[in-house]
Amino acid sequence: MFKIRAALAAASLLLLAACGGGEGGEATPKESGGLTPVKVGVIPIVDVAPIYLGVQQGFFAEQGLKPELVPAQGGAAIVPAVASGQNDFGFSNFTSLIIARSKGLPLKVVAPGAGSTGVAGKDFGGVVVKAGSPLKSAKDLAGKRVAVNTLNNINDTTVRASIRAAGGDPKSVKFTELAFPDMLAALDKGNVDAVQVVEPFLATALKGGGRLIASNYVDTAPKLTIAGYFTSEKTAAAKPELVKKFSAAMQKSLKYATDNPDAVRKILLTYTKIDPALTGALTLPTFPAEVNGEALKTLAGLAQQDGLVTTAPDVAGLLP
Repeated sequence: MFKIRAALAAASLLLLAACGGGEGGEATPKESGGLTPVKVGVIPIVDVAPIYLGVQQGFFAEQGLKPELVPAQGGAAIVPAVASGQNDFGFSNFTSLIIARSKGLPLKVVAPGAGSTGVAGKDFGGVVVKAGSPLKSAKDLAGKRVAVNTLNNINDTTVRASIRAAGGDPKSVKFTELAFPDMLAALDKGNVDAVQVVEPFLATALKGGGRLIASNYVDTAPKLTIAGYFTSEKTAAAKPELVKKFSAAMQKSLKYATDNPDAVRKILLTYTKIDPALTGALTLPTFPAEVNGEALKTLAGLAQQDGLVTTAPDVAGLLP
């Protein structure tokens, strides 16, 4: 697993290695069936259900594409793979992309991914403690150990935002990096005091007796856009038709996911280890048709406030 700074440093090296790669022009190898293969980095969480549905429903095939979905732990690990050309596209939270942009990695968002419901206590992500914990609200997290899937990224910055909103001291929180599938066991063993999880791990935690004490995305901004799909500026310039086709397929996939929540719940069984009995209890994110620019500014402000970046990020440069 890459930590964000290590991942970005590795990406810089990979970019140097990739400079001589043959990405000129639109020529792309075709499968025997006439489809163009594309590699897409994804995370095994509910947020990426639309792309799995899009593949299943044939929306990418309609555009002449055959996605290979490559799982990763978080956006911080996906960024260097896309920046180097190892993957054509990737899914990432916007904080990872803001940090990458601030480090000089030329990335471009090509489609929205997932957003908060905007309803406290009824969002697809939140901070959970185990049954019997004395922690009652985000304010109580001060000085405690909280697990997030990637350090110095969207989840610790938004948890800090929750703590501030509740009147607590975010500077004293001790964040620990754990993969989402490992968090609940760590919480149960007492290795951490709280975990920040998203679906399907949130529903699993609550069914096991866990208690939600904060909806960190909701506390951060109204209707926060959490993540999106992106590519490198090099790919965008060299293969504009590929990017256009991928974006079109994603837009259709996002709309399908919005209109068919039961299909979202069902497709999760194909790429996560969720208990089938829990699918009905999941709180789904929104799958917006466009990126909320104000939300990006909020995340950029948090990144600067919490020391993830040293100068104001070029948010506008990320957008198409």
